[in-house]
Amino acid sequence: MPTPIEVALLALPESTASTLYGLYDILASVRRDWSILHGEQMQDSPFRPLIVSPDGRPVETVNGVVVTPHCGFKECQSPAIAIVADLVVAPDGAADGFDESIAWLLRCHEAGATLASACSGAVLLARTGLLDGLEATSHWAFCDALQRLHPTTRWYADRGLVSTGPGKRILMAGSGVAWHMLALALVARHAGPEDAMRVARINLMDLQVSSPLAYASLTHGARAADPVIERAQQWVAQHYAEADAPVADMARITGLAERTFKRRFAAATGMTPMEYIHHVRLEEAKHLLETGDTAIEAIAVDVGYSDNSFFTKLFKRKVGMTPAKYRQRFGKLAREIAASAAT
Repeated sequence: MPTPIEVALLALPESTASTLYGLYDILASVRRDWSILHGEQMQDSPFRPLIVSPDGRPVETVNGVVVTPHCGFKECQSPAIAIVADLVVAPDGAADGFDESIAWLLRCHEAGATLASACSGAVLLARTGLLDGLEATSHWAFCDALQRLHPTTRWYADRGLVSTGPGKRILMAGSGVAWHMLALALVARHAGPEDAMRVARINLMDLQVSSPLAYASLTHGARAADPVIERAQQWVAQHYAEADAPVADMARITGLAERTFKRRFAAATGMTPMEYIHHVRLEEAKHLLETGDTAIEAIAVDVGYSDNSFFTKLFKRKVGMTPAKYRQRFGKLAREIAASAAT
C-alpha cells in the first residue's frame, strides 16, 4: 500500500478554522467519498492531512474556535506539503511574531516540501523570502500592500491560483473561496485529474453559481444487493449505448419475465430500468463533455441517443443545464485541473 502523502496545515491564533478544516476535510475525502457514494469498497485517501501548531498544543483561533493539533513543529519536520491557510492580519502589517512559523516553513521547503498558501496566508509565505522574483497571488485587499512590502515579487490580485518557484513547489490561491482551487490543484498534482474532478463534483466546487444537479454523479448509489439485478447493472455499464431495446435485453440476461424484472429492478435500485439506463448514458455524456471537443450531436449518438433534440431536453432536465452550457463550465474546470496537475 502506498505511503500516504503527508500534508501539514498550519494552525495559528490568527487562523480561520473554516478554511483550515475545509482543506483538511477535502484532502481526507479523496477517493473515500466517491467510493462510498458509488457503493464500492471504501478507499482510503492518498493524503494524510495533519493539523500542526508551533508547540503541538491547542490553539484558540481568531474566531474563538479551539483547534487541537496532531503535533508540533518538532514532530513534523518533512511533510510533503505545508499549507498556510488564511490569516486575520492587517494587509499592511509586517506579520511580526511569526518567526518560528517562518523558520519551520523554510525547513519544510529545504527538505523538499511543496509550500502552499490560501488567501491572506500569503503574508506569511512572503516573509520566507521564497517569493522574491516570482509571481504570486493573495486576497485582492492584500496585494497592493504586499507589493509594497515585497517589491521584487509580482503580485496578481486577479489570479485565482499561481504555481511558481523551482519545480513549481509553491502554490498560492487568491481571494475567498479560491482555496477550493488550491485543494483541487493539490489533488490533481498528487492523486490525478480524475480524482480532482470527482472531488469538485461531490463538493460542488465552482466559482460560479450552478445548479447542484450539474455536479451530481447520476449513477450514484450502491450496486443492488440482489445479485440478479446487479448482473443487469453490470450489463448496462458495458452495453448502454448499443442496445435498441435495453430493458428487454436486461430482462433476458437475467432470465426473468420483463414485467417481473421491472418490478424487481425498481425494488432493488429505487428507479425503473429505463431511468437507470438514462442515468448511465448521461453520466458518460458528462464525462465526454468535460474531457473533449466532440460535437454534441455525436456525443448523443455515442451514448445511445439518435435524436439530439431528445438528448438535449433530457440532459437539461436531469442535469440542470444544456450540454453546451455544461461543456462551457465544466470543460473549463477540467482543463484547469489538468493544467494544475501538469505544473
